[in-house]
Parts: sequence; structure tokens; C-alpha cells
Amino acid sequence: MQKRNSFVQKSLIIALCAGVGLLTSCSKLQSRDQLNQGVQAYKAGHYNDAVTHFKQAVTLDPTSQNAQLYLATSYYIQWVPGAENPDNLKNHDMAAQEFEDVLKKDPNNPLALAMMASMSYNAAQAGTADQKAKALEEAKQWNLKRIEANPKEAEPYYYLGVIDWAKAYAPIQTARVELKMVSTEPGPIKDAKVRADLKDKYSQAIDDGIVNLRKCLDIDKENEDAMTYLNLLLRKKADLEDSPDAAKADIAQAEEFANRALDTKRIKATRPAKKEEAS
Repeated sequence: MQKRNSFVQKSLIIALCAGVGLLTSCSKLQSRDQLNQGVQAYKAGHYNDAVTHFKQAVTLDPTSQNAQLYLATSYYIQWVPGAENPDNLKNHDMAAQEFEDVLKKDPNNPLALAMMASMSYNAAQAGTADQKAKALEEAKQWNLKRIEANPKEAEPYYYLGVIDWAKAYAPIQTARVELKMVSTEPGPIKDAKVRADLKDKYSQAIDDGIVNLRKCLDIDKENEDAMTYLNLLLRKKADLEDSPDAAKADIAQAEEFANRALDTKRIKATRPAKKEEAS
């Protein structure tokens, strides 16, 4: 029965193409059919089948941006950050290639920019320190491109803040551990020389992160994740202050944002769930 339905569907497309009488129109109809089949496979979690259909859709109609975005996303969803096997690396490379091809034609495409930023950020979760640093810098640049394309979108500002936190957190936390500072002990870091070195390397990242997270909240006032990372960044800022009073002021701000994040989550939890729109 399934084969019969497929035969009927293909026969209908051929008939439509014959009626139109134009090869380009025929190819676009066939491309649309492949796109629809790919979407169904994608929704069912059959990503390899989805790739096959989306590749056909792009071949039949190279102007179909939707098909190319679906193809790229089908590769992306099969990629596991940190896994070094050839098939996994191929999924990463093919996803990046397809998203970049979209951006060559449409440099401000929001989905392609967001996915490239996401790929770089996720790549930073594994690898050597140098590889992580490189991936974080790539993620930063992609998010800056997102802001250039749409300055009113909150998410890229949020990720810039998270990236800056990721750059600063590990070395500052390592210094605290090495100096035997317990987790409840507030900043500043006790050793002045260590503190000065860390401040020279990471204070700008911390300040930039705080600025970008505040920009995120200017646009999305209920972004509790941005509030949480402001709390975390302000605590790292406190570690690098030159006086206990300055550190105390940073921690007071951090606690305010931590409390705001909790309050926002509670408020959101009390709201009725949004009804899904009928398709």
C-alpha cells in the first residue's frame, strides 16, 4: 500500500510537470516532494533518510533555502561534540558547509548564523585548552555577526556573556583551589600577585560579559538564565577586586541577580501554559 501511494504521488508530480511544460517547474515540484518527505523523516527521527531526501531536494532546486537549511540541520543533529570518529566529524563538517553555503547567498540568515554559533560553542565543551579557546572565540564572532544582523535579538548577547564567563571561570577557580580558598570564602583572591595576573588576563572578559548580559536583560527582562550568569560573573569579578569592600559590593549585586532569577522562575511557573496553535 505504501509503495502504491508513493507511485501515485510520483505519477501525480510527473503529470503536473507535463501540464506545466517547463523543466524548471518540474524540478521544483519534485524538489518540494523530496522536501516534504525529508521533513517527515526528520520528524520521525530518521535523520539519514532525511539527509537523502533533502540532498535530492537541493539538487533538484538549488534555490530552495528551506531544503538546504533542513539538510544542514539534519547533519547537525547527528553530530556529537567531542566524538572523534569519522562519521561524527563528517556530520559536523557537512553541517558547517551547508550553513556556510546558505550564508554566502543570505549573509544575515538568522537560523544559519545561530546554528554556526551553536556549533562553535558546543565544540568548546571538549578538546584541549587551546581547542576550547579557539572554539569559544569562533562562537563569540558568530554571535557578534548575529547582533550585527539583528541588534534587537536577546539570545546572542546572552551567549556572549556565557562565553566570557567560560573564559574566566576555570583559571580563577583553579587559583582559588590552589590558594585553599573554600567555596564560601568571598573574594578577593588572597595572593596579590596571582590576583593581579588574573585581573590582567580576564577582567576585560568579565566586564564585557556583564555588559552583554545586561543588554540581554534590556531586551528580554525575564531571562532568568542571563540573571544567573550575571550572578556568576559578578562573583568572579569580586575575586579580582583590590579591596574587600569592592568585592563585597560585587557579591551583593550577584545575590540580587540570583534572587531575581529565582523569583522570575517562580512567577513563570505560576502562569498558565500557552495553548498550542492549531495547525
